[in-house]
Amino acid sequence: MSQKVEKPVLSGQRIKTRKRDEKEKYDPNGFRDALVQGLERAGGDLDTAYKFLDGAGSKLDYRRYGEVIFDVLIAGGLLLPGGSVSMDGESPKTNTCIFAANDDMDTMRNFEQVFVKLMRRYKYLEKMFEEEMKKVLVYLKGFEPPQRIKLARMTALWIGNGCVPPSVLLVLVNEHLLKDNLALDFVLEVFATVKQERGVASLVTALKKGQLEGRLLEFLPLNRRSEDVLAASFASRGLAELLKLHRAQAFQEARRELTQALLDELADEKPVRDLIQELRDMAAKHAIPDHEVVAIIWQCVMSRGEWNKKEELLAEQAAKHLRHYTPLLAAFAQSAKAEIALLTKVQEYCYENMSFMRAFSKLVLMLYKTNVLSEEVILKWYREPNSSKGKMMFLDQMKKFVEWLQSAEEESESGEEED
Repeated sequence: MSQKVEKPVLSGQRIKTRKRDEKEKYDPNGFRDALVQGLERAGGDLDTAYKFLDGAGSKLDYRRYGEVIFDVLIAGGLLLPGGSVSMDGESPKTNTCIFAANDDMDTMRNFEQVFVKLMRRYKYLEKMFEEEMKKVLVYLKGFEPPQRIKLARMTALWIGNGCVPPSVLLVLVNEHLLKDNLALDFVLEVFATVKQERGVASLVTALKKGQLEGRLLEFLPLNRRSEDVLAASFASRGLAELLKLHRAQAFQEARRELTQALLDELADEKPVRDLIQELRDMAAKHAIPDHEVVAIIWQCVMSRGEWNKKEELLAEQAAKHLRHYTPLLAAFAQSAKAEIALLTKVQEYCYENMSFMRAFSKLVLMLYKTNVLSEEVILKWYREPNSSKGKMMFLDQMKKFVEWLQSAEEESESGEEED
């Protein structure tokens, strides 16, 4: 009998709980008020404020209102689109927030600890914080200049300690933030603070991690987007190291772009004459020197070959394949530096592709006969040390040809003396 009495009571409780859950509305304002109240009781002491936040997690629904916690700790209240802070009703905003704090680094570091400890305690807040930062940075224009500086310094600390990834800064590449240098000034403050707090090596690592090193120009306003403006802006904040990184990355990107363009053109079997002009234009646009271009041509041309497995047939097949492209190689092998770069590439290729080991001298001879490589460069390569990859074996292969070149050189010199 007692069981019959208990069943309806238990099931009634379940129904009652379910209905209450359904009726519980999303109330960010109520959550904010409870949070502000507790933070204000801390009287500006961040240790006390953290103790309140730590304990409040068992009473307040942090999983549901994580975004609100960060709104309050950054801006003092709910952040609305455009960057204004919600002041509806009679609820005041708290002064225990980044925007109301002093902008010195000691104060910033104390705030950093509140965020770090809170996210360590409630791990699920980490992902929410990353999303929150994307939203906050988009609202940058609505903040006062001193607030932007504090936010930039805090962002630097959060990037440094891993609370947010450096890639979060890419949300600033937004037309309304690029105007008036808002995005540029913000990232310069972030980078300068990371350098000051953690050193150049950490700053470089952060940029690489966020894949920002090749995208620094994107933070400049469209009408001022140039390497000169970038250089002046970064130098003014003592960030010249980032310019070197940016240029190296931009050069690598340009090389990749040229390589891909050439591969596409080769696949389309475009005439060599047209290829020469297109490569010249691309190389000039990105300031890629001929010795780099000729190495890329070799790499792309050889990647197109389908090679015979029989080693004795391979050298002739490779020479025949290359012969079609010798005008292209010759067009960019106009200096001793470019010729040496090409010869070194041939050497490395033959060494790294075992079946080509015995083909080296035949390929060099073909490039000599088609006026791509000069005898001066071949003799220079033979006499002077360079890349050690297989050099001894290749020297042996080249011995007879080099002796012939040297005797021809001596005959030529003696002929000149007789004249």
